[in-house]
Amino acid sequence: MDEGRSDTGNQPKSGGILFDSAATELASDRTAMAFDRTRMSVDRTLMAMLRTSLALIGFGFTIFKFFHDLGKQIGIENAVAAPAKNFGITLVLLGVALLTAGLFNHWQMIKQLRARRDMLHAENLIRHHSHYQTSPTVVVAVLLLLAGLLAVLGIMARAGPFG
Repeated sequence: MDEGRSDTGNQPKSGGILFDSAATELASDRTAMAFDRTRMSVDRTLMAMLRTSLALIGFGFTIFKFFHDLGKQIGIENAVAAPAKNFGITLVLLGVALLTAGLFNHWQMIKQLRARRDMLHAENLIRHHSHYQTSPTVVVAVLLLLAGLLAVLGIMARAGPFG
Protein backbone atom coordinates (compact mmCIF):
# COMPACT_ATOMS: atom_id res chain seq x y z
CA MET A 1 0.00 0.00 0.00
CA ASP A 2 1.19 3.49 -0.86
CA GLU A 3 2.48 5.53 2.11
CA GLY A 4 0.39 8.65 1.36
CA ARG A 5 -2.81 6.78 0.52
CA SER A 6 -5.51 5.30 2.71
CA ASP A 7 -6.59 1.69 2.60
CA THR A 8 -9.92 2.69 1.01
CA GLY A 9 -8.46 3.66 -2.32
CA ASN A 10 -7.06 6.82 -3.81
CA GLN A 11 -8.03 9.35 -1.13
CA PRO A 12 -4.98 11.13 0.30
CA LYS A 13 -4.37 11.20 4.01
CA SER A 14 -3.38 14.37 5.82
CA GLY A 15 -1.81 13.90 9.25
CA GLY A 16 -4.03 11.00 10.21
CA ILE A 17 -7.24 12.74 9.13
CA LEU A 18 -8.72 11.48 5.91
CA PHE A 19 -9.78 14.22 3.50
CA ASP A 20 -11.66 11.84 1.24
CA SER A 21 -14.16 14.11 -0.39
CA ALA A 22 -14.86 17.59 -1.60
CA ALA A 23 -17.50 17.83 1.13
CA THR A 24 -14.85 17.39 3.82
CA GLU A 25 -12.67 20.04 2.23
CA LEU A 26 -15.63 22.42 2.02
CA ALA A 27 -16.44 21.76 5.67
CA SER A 28 -12.86 22.65 6.58
CA ASP A 29 -13.18 25.88 4.58
CA ARG A 30 -16.50 26.75 6.25
CA THR A 31 -14.98 26.20 9.67
CA ALA A 32 -12.06 28.47 8.84
CA MET A 33 -14.44 31.16 7.58
CA ALA A 34 -16.52 30.80 10.77
CA PHE A 35 -13.42 31.78 12.74
CA ASP A 36 -13.05 34.88 10.57
CA ARG A 37 -16.70 35.82 11.13
CA THR A 38 -16.30 35.36 14.87
CA ARG A 39 -13.20 37.57 14.82
CA MET A 40 -15.14 40.29 13.00
CA SER A 41 -17.95 39.95 15.54
CA VAL A 42 -15.49 40.46 18.40
CA ASP A 43 -14.19 43.59 16.64
CA ARG A 44 -17.75 44.91 16.20
CA THR A 45 -18.38 44.43 19.91
CA LEU A 46 -15.26 46.44 20.72
CA MET A 47 -16.37 49.15 18.27
CA ALA A 48 -19.72 49.43 20.09
CA MET A 49 -17.92 49.83 23.41
CA LEU A 50 -15.58 52.33 21.78
CA ARG A 51 -18.51 54.48 20.57
CA THR A 52 -20.18 54.40 23.98
CA SER A 53 -16.91 55.26 25.73
CA LEU A 54 -16.27 58.11 23.33
CA ALA A 55 -19.71 59.53 24.08
CA LEU A 56 -19.22 59.26 27.85
CA ILE A 57 -15.75 60.80 27.76
CA GLY A 58 -16.84 63.56 25.40
CA PHE A 59 -19.98 64.45 27.34
CA GLY A 60 -18.13 64.35 30.66
CA PHE A 61 -15.45 66.71 29.48
CA THR A 62 -17.94 69.00 27.70
CA ILE A 63 -20.23 69.27 30.74
CA PHE A 64 -17.30 70.16 32.95
CA LYS A 65 -15.89 72.72 30.51
CA PHE A 66 -19.29 74.32 29.76
CA PHE A 67 -20.25 74.86 33.40
CA HIS A 68 -16.75 75.91 34.37
CA ASP A 69 -16.69 78.60 31.66
CA LEU A 70 -20.30 79.62 32.40
CA GLY A 71 -19.45 80.04 36.08
CA LYS A 72 -16.48 82.23 35.18
CA GLN A 73 -18.63 84.46 32.95
CA ILE A 74 -21.37 85.08 35.50
CA GLY A 75 -19.04 85.27 38.48
CA ILE A 76 -20.14 82.19 40.44
CA GLU A 77 -17.38 79.84 39.36
CA ASN A 78 -16.99 78.01 42.67
CA ALA A 79 -20.72 77.33 43.09
CA VAL A 80 -21.09 75.82 39.62
CA ALA A 81 -17.64 74.31 39.12
CA ALA A 82 -17.62 71.69 41.90
CA PRO A 83 -20.80 69.78 40.91
CA ALA A 84 -19.92 70.07 37.19
CA LYS A 85 -16.39 68.85 37.91
CA ASN A 86 -17.64 65.85 39.89
CA PHE A 87 -20.24 64.92 37.27
CA GLY A 88 -17.77 65.41 34.41
CA ILE A 89 -15.11 63.30 36.09
CA THR A 90 -17.68 60.60 36.80
CA LEU A 91 -18.73 60.39 33.15
CA VAL A 92 -15.14 60.38 31.91
CA LEU A 93 -14.16 57.69 34.40
CA LEU A 94 -17.17 55.59 33.37
CA GLY A 95 -16.04 55.92 29.75
CA VAL A 96 -12.48 54.92 30.63
CA ALA A 97 -13.72 51.97 32.73
CA LEU A 98 -16.01 50.77 29.93
CA LEU A 99 -13.20 51.01 27.41
CA THR A 100 -10.83 49.14 29.71
CA ALA A 101 -13.42 46.37 30.17
CA GLY A 102 -14.01 46.27 26.41
CA LEU A 103 -10.30 45.95 25.64
CA PHE A 104 -9.92 43.21 28.25
CA ASN A 105 -12.94 41.33 26.86
CA HIS A 106 -11.58 41.69 23.31
CA TRP A 107 -8.18 40.37 24.36
CA GLN A 108 -9.74 37.38 26.15
CA MET A 109 -11.98 36.48 23.21
CA ILE A 110 -9.16 36.74 20.65
CA LYS A 111 -6.91 34.65 22.89
CA GLN A 112 -9.58 31.92 23.13
CA LEU A 113 -10.26 32.09 19.40
CA ARG A 114 -6.57 31.73 18.57
CA ALA A 115 -6.19 28.77 20.93
CA ARG A 116 -9.22 27.02 19.43
CA ARG A 117 -8.07 27.65 15.86
CA ASP A 118 -4.53 26.44 16.65
CA MET A 119 -5.92 23.28 18.25
CA LEU A 120 -8.13 22.52 15.25
CA HIS A 121 -5.25 23.20 12.88
CA ALA A 122 -2.92 20.95 14.88
CA GLU A 123 -5.50 18.15 14.61
CA ASN A 124 -5.79 18.82 10.84
CA LEU A 125 -9.47 19.60 11.14
CA ILE A 126 -8.91 22.88 9.37
CA ARG A 127 -6.23 23.35 6.75
CA HIS A 128 -5.99 27.10 6.69
CA HIS A 129 -3.89 28.53 9.46
CA SER A 130 -3.80 32.29 9.56
CA HIS A 131 -2.53 34.56 12.26
CA TYR A 132 -4.75 37.37 13.47
CA GLN A 133 -3.16 40.76 13.09
CA THR A 134 -3.73 43.58 15.53
CA SER A 135 -7.03 45.20 14.70
CA PRO A 136 -7.10 48.95 13.95
CA THR A 137 -10.06 49.07 16.34
CA VAL A 138 -7.76 48.03 19.19
CA VAL A 139 -5.27 50.77 18.28
CA VAL A 140 -8.02 53.41 18.28
CA ALA A 141 -9.41 52.06 21.55
CA VAL A 142 -6.01 52.31 23.25
CA LEU A 143 -5.56 55.87 21.96
CA LEU A 144 -9.02 56.84 23.24
CA LEU A 145 -8.18 55.26 26.58
CA LEU A 146 -5.09 57.45 26.82
CA ALA A 147 -7.09 60.53 25.81
CA GLY A 148 -9.69 59.69 28.47
CA LEU A 149 -7.02 59.41 31.14
CA LEU A 150 -5.55 62.74 30.04
CA ALA A 151 -9.04 64.27 30.22
CA VAL A 152 -9.44 63.05 33.81
CA LEU A 153 -6.07 64.52 34.72
CA GLY A 154 -6.94 67.77 32.96
CA ILE A 155 -10.23 68.09 34.81
CA MET A 156 -8.71 67.26 38.17
CA ALA A 157 -5.56 69.36 37.87
CA ARG A 158 -6.78 71.99 35.38
CA ALA A 159 -3.53 71.32 33.56
CA GLY A 160 -2.34 69.47 30.50
CA PRO A 161 -3.82 69.57 27.02
CA PHE A 162 -7.41 69.34 28.30
CA GLY A 163 -7.16 71.74 31.23
